[in-house]
Amino acid sequence: MEPREIEQGRLYRDLADLMPLISPPGEYAEEAAHWRTVLREKLGEGKHPILELGVGGGYNLSHLSHEFEATAVDISESMLALCRQLNPGVELHLGDMRRIRLGRKFSAVLIHDAVSTMLSEADVSAAFGTAAAHLNPGGVLIASPDRYGETFREPEIEKIVHSDCQRKLACLEYTYDPDPGDTAVETIMVFLIESQGRLRIELDRHVTGLFPLTTWIRLMDEAGFRADVHSFVLGEDNRPYDLLVGVLR
Repeated sequence: MEPREIEQGRLYRDLADLMPLISPPGEYAEEAAHWRTVLREKLGEGKHPILELGVGGGYNLSHLSHEFEATAVDISESMLALCRQLNPGVELHLGDMRRIRLGRKFSAVLIHDAVSTMLSEADVSAAFGTAAAHLNPGGVLIASPDRYGETFREPEIEKIVHSDCQRKLACLEYTYDPDPGDTAVETIMVFLIESQGRLRIELDRHVTGLFPLTTWIRLMDEAGFRADVHSFVLGEDNRPYDLLVGVLR
């Protein structure tokens, strides 16, 4: 069955200019340090070629691109435009992580939280297949789903407040599972944007995949990877943070 088209929320289209306020690049430094640790552990020193699938605005990659020879792919032209501003030396391609083939190999493939846009096991398998197609045996895949089925408790509610010299933004994210019988959850986002004395309110909706950790590991194994989980903690509240790490057999 041909994978269905990915539904892109407004943040990846007409509200893309809000991304630097919602997720300031500097907030990714701690997280990216763990990715760097895994990459150096697996690849050793040197400016290895790496490929990021679903790079978004390039915020996590911005903390790695100076140490590695980076290429990146995203399905959203708006996200690639943001990534280009932040990562001017990175080679960028427009494409779907389930289908794109660049015709060359890399030392590592990274899939940050964009892997959560995969809504079915077939989607995940296709994305992992793309990773395998761009690696030689011994190459590394790192992926970071937003959440795992074993630990998801609904509703998840997150509040984000940021500002720059022109705008103030408050964002409320409400994630719930409207159909426990499928493999997806829904996030409703409410944005309050204050600029030049005016308040604007926008809504967005994102559907993302929800799979048990065991499913992620199985699908990585089926794609040809020896899979493992590298567990860390983030922030002062010591939030659990798990990276899926696979080495291509």
